Amino acid sequence: MRIIPAIDIIEGKCVRLSQGDYSTQKIYDEDPLEVAKSFEGAGIQYLHLVDLDGAKAKHIVNHKTLEKIASQTTLSVDFGGGLKTDDDLRIAFDCGAQQITGGSIAVSQPETFLEWLAQYGAEKIILGADVKGEHIATNGWTATSDRSLFEFLAYYQAAGIKGVICTDISKDGMLQGPSVSLYKKIITQTNLGLIASGGITSLADVAQLEALGCEGAIIGKAIYEDHITLQDLEHYILKRG
Repeated sequence: MRIIPAIDIIEGKCVRLSQGDYSTQKIYDEDPLEVAKSFEGAGIQYLHLVDLDGAKAKHIVNHKTLEKIASQTTLSVDFGGGLKTDDDLRIAFDCGAQQITGGSIAVSQPETFLEWLAQYGAEKIILGADVKGEHIATNGWTATSDRSLFEFLAYYQAAGIKGVICTDISKDGMLQGPSVSLYKKIITQTNLGLIASGGITSLADVAQLEALGCEGAIIGKAIYEDHITLQDLEHYILKRG
């Protein structure tokens, strides 16, 4: 299972939110590049970088931060937030993203998302499934659609998507454990590579997600709040390496 730390960006700073609520913003570092370098120094190979300004503005905003991290570290960066147009996508890849995650766009503009999938392939395009009560949330989690999670996953699996990042918003940033039952359901009902996100708090959570068969685990606040240290994760990093 891949260990994937998260860096969320607002105004060029490394922040975390609780349950996607922008009013709960907490700044952890003024320089996301230094945070990324600390991950790299611990042997981490992957990074989930989220442009929260972009998610709110509905277009890419923090591409310069992406460019700095991609050009000055060896991390393989998955980038999301505000990717709505072909230009947004081009900017993300030009700035060094190895993969992008499309969530809101896959709900509101499925034709565009499917064109991206056809053009770039399933290795470059990840489906973002952010959920509230098994319904898809959009636009930086500020809106909930009437789209069922499992109908959404089945549609895009049939279209050729291979990987999905699923975040239970009720768990995100709360340090109360991940949605194990939801992830188990996804793994048993689909053939998608599942990257679990939201609520991961302890090494026991990480072990449980690995045992479920998750392809990756995105960890954010637990690292920043020292519930899980980078040294704690060495076992997973070395085992994968």
